[in-house]
Parts: sequence; structure tokens; C-alpha cells
Amino acid sequence: MFNAQSAAGSGRSSVGPARRRAALAAGLALAAVTGCSSGSSSNPAASSSAVATIPATPAATTPTVPATPVSPPPAAPVSPPPTPPPAAVPTLGQPAGDFAHGSSGFGQVKPAKIFNGGDPTGLVTNVVWSSWGGARATATGSSEYVGPNQSVAQGTEETATVVAFNLGTCDGKLMYQAVEWYFPQHGQAFNPNQYENICTGTYVGQ
Repeated sequence: MFNAQSAAGSGRSSVGPARRRAALAAGLALAAVTGCSSGSSSNPAASSSAVATIPATPAATTPTVPATPVSPPPAAPVSPPPTPPPAAVPTLGQPAGDFAHGSSGFGQVKPAKIFNGGDPTGLVTNVVWSSWGGARATATGSSEYVGPNQSVAQGTEETATVVAFNLGTCDGKLMYQAVEWYFPQHGQAFNPNQYENICTGTYVGQ
């Protein structure tokens, strides 16, 4: 038989099992609440770890556009300097006056034959020019030499020296205006005062 005295004497609790379970549950609940409270206040790192980390957005970059190569403008074509007109080449006088008819070589450049239209002493053949275009032009050729006491019929064919000179303009044309030939082997020499004026067609100094 159970009674209060026996219970007190034995030192046992009079609390029944149901009350003990309720008290245990309340204690667990209190511990859980306390634990959550203390955990959140004593461990800030744990709470902060719950915040989601947002990755940094990379800065926008402008794509590099390769520079377009700039071609230099084409060089303007350089025109060659104008070709100067060829220098005028003088002729051996011109057919005029006494030499207008029957003559040969006058009005030509480096003629191989010169004839003033007179007797054989006025003919020079096989003329070879050693110069032309300068102040004087010289050549050698074959002509009839007549000695001091000889007639034309007694003349002989010999080598003569020909000189064209007095270079200038006549009737608007560049020419040697005078010509003469002589025989150095017979002591003759060039005489600028005795010649054929092949600009006007006259004899000078004869």
C-alpha cells in the first residue's frame, strides 16, 4: 500500500512519470531556445557565412579594332622634261646668184661634191669632211690645180683642202656663207679675203 509517509521516509519523489516527461520536454525546449540564441550571438562568423557571395561583374572592355592601314596617295606621274628641238645643222650656203644654176653641193650638209658651175677649177670631188658645225668646217677633196704660168687645159688633178666658214644666218637659215679651197703642197694657204660668198652667190677678192 502506498502512502505519503512511506514515500517521504523512503526519500523517493512523489512526482509521477508523466510529470517527469513533461518537465524533461520543457527543459529540452528551453535548452534548444537558449542554444540557438547563444549560438547566434556568440558566433557572428557563422551567421555571416549565410550571406550569399555575389561575384564581381567584370568591367566591360571595348574590343580593340585593328587600325585600317592608310595607303599613301599615288604619286603624281612626273612628266619628263620636254625634249629640246634638235640643234640646227648648217648647210653649205645655198644656190644663189652665180651659183644658182649648174652648181652642186650648195644648200646641203657635208656635200661630197662642190661645184660652182664654172670651169674645172671650180669643181671639188671626193670631199671628206673632218669637221662640221663649228665656226669653220674643213675637208679634203680632189680638184684641178693650175700653176701660175699654166692654162686650165694644163691643169692637173690634185688633193685640195676645203674650208667652209663665216657661219651665220642667211635668209633665215643657218649656213656657212663662204667657202674656199687651196693646195697646201704648192705653198698655198687659206685666205679669208678671197672666197665664194655662197649666201649671195658672188665671188669675193677675185
